[in-house]
Amino acid sequence: MSDALKHECGIALVRLLKPLEFYKEKYGTAFYGINKMYLMMEKQHNRGQDGAGFASIKLDVAPGERYISRVRSNQSQPIQDIFAQINERINLEFEAAPALKDDVAAQKRHIPYIGELMLGHVRYGTFGGNSVESVHPFLRQNNWMHRNLIIAGNFNMTNTTELFDNLIRLGMHPKEKADTITVMEKIGHFLDQGVAKLYKQAKKKGLSKQEASPYIAAHLDLVKILKKSAKIWDGGYAMAGLLGHGDSFVLRDPAGIRPAYYYQDDEVVVVASERPVIQTVFNVNFKDVKEIDPGNALIIKKDGSVSKSEILKPLERKSCSFERIYFSRGSDAEIYQERKELGRLIMPKVLEAINYDTENTVFSFIPNTAETSFYGMLDAAQNELNKQKNEAILKEAGNLTEERLAEIQAHKIRTEKIAIKDVKLRTFITDDSSRDDLVAHVYDVTYGVVKPTDNLVIIDDSIVRGTTLKKSILRMLDRLNPKQIVVVSSAPQIRYPDCYGIDMARLEALVAFNAAIELHKDRGTDGIVEEIYHKCKKQLELKDTEVINHVKELYAPFTDEEISDKIAEIIKDESLTTDVKLIFQSVDDLHKACPENLGDWYFTGDYPTAGGNRVVNRAYVHFYEGNPDRAY
Repeated sequence: MSDALKHECGIALVRLLKPLEFYKEKYGTAFYGINKMYLMMEKQHNRGQDGAGFASIKLDVAPGERYISRVRSNQSQPIQDIFAQINERINLEFEAAPALKDDVAAQKRHIPYIGELMLGHVRYGTFGGNSVESVHPFLRQNNWMHRNLIIAGNFNMTNTTELFDNLIRLGMHPKEKADTITVMEKIGHFLDQGVAKLYKQAKKKGLSKQEASPYIAAHLDLVKILKKSAKIWDGGYAMAGLLGHGDSFVLRDPAGIRPAYYYQDDEVVVVASERPVIQTVFNVNFKDVKEIDPGNALIIKKDGSVSKSEILKPLERKSCSFERIYFSRGSDAEIYQERKELGRLIMPKVLEAINYDTENTVFSFIPNTAETSFYGMLDAAQNELNKQKNEAILKEAGNLTEERLAEIQAHKIRTEKIAIKDVKLRTFITDDSSRDDLVAHVYDVTYGVVKPTDNLVIIDDSIVRGTTLKKSILRMLDRLNPKQIVVVSSAPQIRYPDCYGIDMARLEALVAFNAAIELHKDRGTDGIVEEIYHKCKKQLELKDTEVINHVKELYAPFTDEEISDKIAEIIKDESLTTDVKLIFQSVDDLHKACPENLGDWYFTGDYPTAGGNRVVNRAYVHFYEGNPDRAY
């Protein structure tokens, strides 16, 4: 509601385990894999719309035949754009040679994109620009089939500078300082070493240069390559890679920050960022889709064998809770229940705010992603209403008439569709006053369902910056003239930047941070702002393992309620006539709702990797010094 958070990236990998002729015979098309990739990427478009990319590899092609194809787009509808390009190319080939339609072997030889191994990516950019050159998958090319490397991932590294410098020490000259480039080049370095070592072994065994290639393919040790490559990575990641000869892998960070799921049968191996994507596209059961364990890699060899190996020792599991609250598709069976529980657990605070007056309260939600939490809140509200009915009946049991009983039973929880997002704001007008007027009309409201005696309760996934809430939502809701507006966040207060995927790089953009600053000013304790700055500044020269998060000290003197009340003051425009109350989820209840996804650093400052503490301190230094640079 307050401001849309940009989403995580999404990955999709498909490895066909049968010859293409099998899919032509069973499913009517040799393009079965491409069709499934389109569906998997489309089902993950919620995770990123800055760009999309697709890459494929053909196995066992003859020398001189193209075996790698890639297409990327940063158009407004990038998934549709890349598959439109693929379909256009396929149709052109069929028009030029109609006989291809029934000859799968010829299709594989002559038509790009068709293959046994495919990797897709939907991008939300957190580092670098949004040019097509920033869109995954990235390709590291080489004339040796085994040294071709394709990389795509859902990740942010906190130590990109260190990784970049490490590549320079190895004698490389990386073309840019983006985390994807540094990661790919590091893997590529050890891939080159592994291939060279196996080539020497093949020569010692008396194999010819041509015979060495299948030997290398069979013996290449991806586990060893990944262990060497990932040794100093610090971040959250689900990294997918394809090698030119047909090996592939998906590696997950040791804290399990970023999600990755897989499914395999005798026809396919599939990986995606979200479980329901695989369930829906391949029509499989919940229990058949497995999670890749933190610190582990799923390895798919060219021969189709599948294994899981520990690459990095798992850390304390800190899977991102925002995945559950907001980013991932709510159709996941576990996520759906977790979001309902978030709404249910926050209801006691809501009841207190409305003085348990369910009869004169209207409940609603903004945006659509908050609908599931809304249902959980309604379940709890219904329980409260049933309790109120029971108490009324028992209290009047001695002289209860049929009419009075009907009156008590007629009491219902009032729910309405209050706010509708009318347009997507386009930022082509840069004048502040004009932009503010546009923002104020992003949402429209339903008139005639809220009375002046009513409380209006609106639940949202989270409140980050508070800008849209202040400039649009509250103004619109105020027109309904309720007695009180209660804004409910199913997430706790977002107090700290994220450096593992979500674009929350600046502390001063967080309304909870600004609320804490204002509270210190109100109490005359704002000297602590400078004290924390000096502490953070000293931390910048320490090793990551020695750094502690000093920004926690900014919030320490205040209760959650005090910060919530100050946020309410900040977001309440002077023109509003209605009282505004803000309620946030508690961290304890978040953990109850999402017990397997305890990554709560946005709210607590307890970062899952050492690099997170460095980032938060640097972000504070940038805030204090007025430096607009990102902290990671």
